[in-house]
Amino acid sequence: MSFHNLGLSKPLLDALAAKNYSQATPIQTQAIPTVLTGRDLLGIAQTGTGKTAAFMLPSLDRLAANRNIPKPGQIRMLVLAPTRELASQIAASAETYGRFMRLSVGVIFGGVPNSKSVRTVSRGLDVLVATPGRLLDLIDQRALSLRELEILVLDEADQMLDLGFIHALKRIVALVPAKRQTLFFSATMPRAIKELADKYLTNPAEVAVTPVAKTADRIGQAVVMVNQPEKTALLTIFLQSEKTERTLVFSRTKHGADKIVRMLSAAGISANAIHGNKSQSQREKAIREFKSGEVSVLIATDIAARGIDIPGVSHVINYDLPEVPEQYVHRIGRTARAGAEGKALAFCSPDERGLLRDIERLTRLKIDVAPLPANFLETAEKLKRLKPAPKKVEDQPRRASHGFKADRRADGQRRDQRNERQRHPHRGEGHAAHRSSAQDRNGQRRDDQRGDGSRSSYRPEAYREADAGPRQSRPNDTRGPSRPDGGRPHGKFHGRRGRPGGPRRAQG
Repeated sequence: MSFHNLGLSKPLLDALAAKNYSQATPIQTQAIPTVLTGRDLLGIAQTGTGKTAAFMLPSLDRLAANRNIPKPGQIRMLVLAPTRELASQIAASAETYGRFMRLSVGVIFGGVPNSKSVRTVSRGLDVLVATPGRLLDLIDQRALSLRELEILVLDEADQMLDLGFIHALKRIVALVPAKRQTLFFSATMPRAIKELADKYLTNPAEVAVTPVAKTADRIGQAVVMVNQPEKTALLTIFLQSEKTERTLVFSRTKHGADKIVRMLSAAGISANAIHGNKSQSQREKAIREFKSGEVSVLIATDIAARGIDIPGVSHVINYDLPEVPEQYVHRIGRTARAGAEGKALAFCSPDERGLLRDIERLTRLKIDVAPLPANFLETAEKLKRLKPAPKKVEDQPRRASHGFKADRRADGQRRDQRNERQRHPHRGEGHAAHRSSAQDRNGQRRDDQRGDGSRSSYRPEAYREADAGPRQSRPNDTRGPSRPDGGRPHGKFHGRRGRPGGPRRAQG
């Protein structure tokens, strides 16, 4: 169905025409008229079906029709997304669709300075796309309020529960106004999602398109039986022999993704990795280079399995089979988008055959088994002897720091972790700044030597000789022996001055 038949305003139709969008997808055809009426919506649709436009187009139309300038620190529409990449993508779509409307759009997520997020929301926004964690941070800092919220959207709600955002979502629903429109989208509908939807939605309209168990018809699927230690060699041979435009490889762990990148680099294949341990700038750089074709291989964890729209992905490789069968459908859904065709290849080790059976049971499809390449064992042995590329500086874990600038150095080495070299070599030679004023360079007392080499008149032993000699004391003199030069040592002081010595007398 054409977008002109869905009741959208002219500014939105002009923006869609500028992007060469003319026909709506099934989820858009069912959702847009319902959202325009202001009714709550529960949508069940897998990734890649056009959910973003399904809720963003009618929501922008309603915001523009009821023009209210947001106050500082207030927002009119909130879209919650589970990952930074999906949040950025939704915000970019909102700016594209609303280019002919005077609506402000902002996005906040973790991994960027908090001050930048505060500046984003300080003047008020019509549309804010956020991850739950950073949103609650700004609310706790009183930099953002949800009191005037009109539209609330939850995208990929089941993935937010998988990532542990259930408690954050419960806090957010208690902060939004009771009178609002709520749009709830999820790829699956387990019991926890159903309970959450009941708390968020009021008499919602339900839309279900393309069950999650169904994979795209335009994806050619195959599986290769291979031992786990030989998967990297098989991946290298495949990338060297096949002509691929963009290849997305899924690894189960973050460490495994980095290791695959280093092994491919040793074989002369450029690749980037994207996972939760990467900084925001590294993740954006990896996606940017992959989209531009500068790097044709991207190794990812399931953080990229949903929501990230990367056009032109020709091949998806499941290096490790997912433990959740639904994730397989989301992974291979990164290819064959927008009517294109794609290929999905899975590497299955003997320990993963149970996971393969679960995937085939869910999709109700027997995946074809492809043979290993010719002379695979010989080639694999040669590739195993390659030395992995060294870790990049950005991939190495940062040293722990106590937060003091004095503890850090430009080379990243802490001051208390230096080598055992002597900090001040000149001290061993007896530098003048570290010697006593009564000692010379050789450590001897200055008073013991004169310029001509003769001894000084100062002799400490004279005290000992005087003490050993006969004592000459005056009558009634209790001050002890005389000094060699005729002086007298001071006597001990036992009371106030002006009074005779001895213990104090009791004052009667």
